[in-house]
Order: sequence, then structure tokens, then C-alpha cells
Amino acid sequence: MAAKSEQTRQLVADVALKLFREIGFEKTTMRAIAQEAGVSVGNAYYYFASKDELVQELYIQVQDEHAVVAAQALENVQDLAGRLKAVLHTGIDVMTPYHQFGSDFIATAIRPTSPVNPFGEASTAARDASLAIFRSAVEGSSPSVAKKLRDDLPELLWLAYMGVALFWVYDKSEGQRRTRRLIDGAAPLVARGLSLAKIPGVSKVFDDVLGLVRSVKEDPK
Repeated sequence: MAAKSEQTRQLVADVALKLFREIGFEKTTMRAIAQEAGVSVGNAYYYFASKDELVQELYIQVQDEHAVVAAQALENVQDLAGRLKAVLHTGIDVMTPYHQFGSDFIATAIRPTSPVNPFGEASTAARDASLAIFRSAVEGSSPSVAKKLRDDLPELLWLAYMGVALFWVYDKSEGQRRTRRLIDGAAPLVARGLSLAKIPGVSKVFDDVLGLVRSVKEDPK
């Protein structure tokens, strides 16, 4: 029974994501999802209380796919700039089928209480999966990143990735080539900037930046 329930849940999710790609987020209703999946509307709501929760499912699946293609792209790439390009480009690759409703996703995710807010508790699993991709990119780079940066850098890169994703959402150029140029230009700049952390005089600046980052992450309670 549990296996059948999970199969039905996955069917509803797969159908929803298919409709998101084909007709867009706004036009996809829970009734349309249920009809396409061959289940009752009540059954669809049993597994997903709203379309917001289905977007959360999309978020998780996209991160899982990103992890697979990023790992392949990182093979035999050692320099940090190249590894950042690989991770960022593959991130855009896996999101591309959903570009047409990206702005709808942003409108849904921006609310602090939204279940699909990428910074919210409900998104912990997907966020951790994405952070792991950036952690792999950093830890596998050669020459290695300054030791003082290794713990915090994956999260800082993930935050930058959120900015790239927002730029991509509103990028109307063909194939979102402007976003691709942004990635190709920014990755080497980031890598060169981080290499300065090993210079004694400049190192203090990085210490101050990391101190600020850690302070704003602290729970004010």
C-alpha cells in the first residue's frame, strides 16, 4: 500500500511538472493535474496541498538533476574558474525547460512564509543538495582555495548562484545568452579574487568579510 501511495504521489508530481513546462504555471490547476494523472482532485490535494508544494517538488528534482550533470561536468576540470563555470552552466541547463514560468516561481518563492522560499525551512533538503554541489566544486579545485575560505565559500557561491538565477529568470535574450556571458565573465573574476586571500596584506580584508558574513548568519535570539 505504501509503495502504491508513493507511486501515485510521484505520478501527480510528474504530471504537474509536465504541465508546468507545456502550458505554464498560471494555467496549470490542481484540477487539470488530477485529470491528466487520472486521479480525483481530492487525491491530488491529499499529496500536495497546493501548487506551491508542487513547485517545491520541482525545486528538489532540479537539484537532484543538477547534482548529476554537475558531477559529470566537473570531471577532469581542476581550476576553480572552470569548476565554477561548470556548476553554474549546468544549473542553468537543468532549469531551462522551466524558463517560461520562472517569474511565476519567483513571485511564489519571494514570500517569507512560502513553502518554496529557497531560504525557508521547507527548502532545507533542496538547499543542502545545492550547497553540496558548490562544496564539491570548491574542495576539488587545484590549486586549492585558501583554508580560511573553504567552510564559508560554498554558501557564498550558492547565494551568488541565487542572483544568477534571478538574472536568468528575466533574461529575454535568445537562449538566455546574456546569462551565459555573465557566468563566463564572472567565474574567472571570482577565482582571481579568491586567490588574493593567500597574500598576507590582503588576507585581513577577507577576514573582515568573513566576520561580517558570520555575524549576520547568527541567530539573534
